[in-house]
Amino acid sequence: MSYATAALATYTNMLGTLDTLVVKAAAHEKGEALLQARLAEDMFPLHTQIRFTIAQVIVALDRLGSLGLTTDDSDITSFAEARTRIAAAQALVAGTDPATWPGAHDMVEFDLPNGMGFVMQAHEYCRDWATPQFYFHLMAAYAILRTEGVVIGKIDYVGHMMKYLKQPAA
Repeated sequence: MSYATAALATYTNMLGTLDTLVVKAAAHEKGEALLQARLAEDMFPLHTQIRFTIAQVIVALDRLGSLGLTTDDSDITSFAEARTRIAAAQALVAGTDPATWPGAHDMVEFDLPNGMGFVMQAHEYCRDWATPQFYFHLMAAYAILRTEGVVIGKIDYVGHMMKYLKQPAA
């Protein structure tokens, strides 16, 4: 399996997880106020963690597919809006052909807003940058929701695994 195929499958599964978390958050008694919750004062609130999770996918698709994509950097103001943005990212992933991505050993170069720049092979970019950044913000969102009392657990995080569940022996 190519790095591109693996990355796209990961984004598909875990954007589904993000959507599941948002649905559960929307049903919580604290409602939209949860969007302002944060783990620590120096960390971003839930709405930003959701936005950053989605943005990591879009940025990776753009860097690896040269698609001319841009992220929506505006604040997410409702869970309905979060779901709309998640669905849009899911559609981008579903419409991405891994064959259009650079070869695993082709170079990817990018600069961060803080002035740091990186050069690495495409597969290294996926493994060492894009995937960890994606999971960091997804787990921050999960942790915020758990801390705020939203009833979620591992099954909500890896619900995509149910498609592999073996049937019990008769």
